[in-house]
Amino acid sequence: MINNRKAPSYKAAKELNRILQQYLSSDNNYTIVNPSTLAQDLTKLSINKKHRLIILDIKDLYVNIPITETIDIARTQLLNHNDPEITTQIYILLGTTLQQNYRIFQEQIYQPDKGIAIGSPISGKIAHILLQHLGHIHVRPLIDSKQMLFYTRYIDDILIIYDTERTNQDNLTQYTNSMHTDFQFNPTQ
Repeated sequence: MINNRKAPSYKAAKELNRILQQYLSSDNNYTIVNPSTLAQDLTKLSINKKHRLIILDIKDLYVNIPITETIDIARTQLLNHNDPEITTQIYILLGTTLQQNYRIFQEQIYQPDKGIAIGSPISGKIAHILLQHLGHIHVRPLIDSKQMLFYTRYIDDILIIYDTERTNQDNLTQYTNSMHTDFQFNPTQ
């Protein structure tokens, strides 16, 4: 990675993060807001001996985020709550800013086709946009079917409480690993 704190894209990413906070309505259905909220959510659950907990880690989250796909998801979400002109302007800024991601390997500079800069002011928001989208598509059906009692995420760490009468750890790990080809979900000890 190249430190881009002095690059023009760093300031643009910082401002764009602020703009996204303003114009992108983002729910936190599957995200830990703070430890107190997590504790409150867990105390509301009716857990019994058939429930188990698994914690998964997304391996190398930031360097594996598909930029074009995530920008398209953001565009769709922006269109739901804003006029097309604002959406187009933010969409163009996102594309320009997120393409400014370079790496050095053996003194050669590369621009990868996926991944966002670790430490960029916009990295967390971009990861959140993609992972919330995946949660709506892939997690909600498991919660609705009662295979999962609880699912929450903090950046790249996922906590799941599941029903052993309906699924098991291996099936959940296999399922999460099929959610997106660019991500690998690993159980932690």
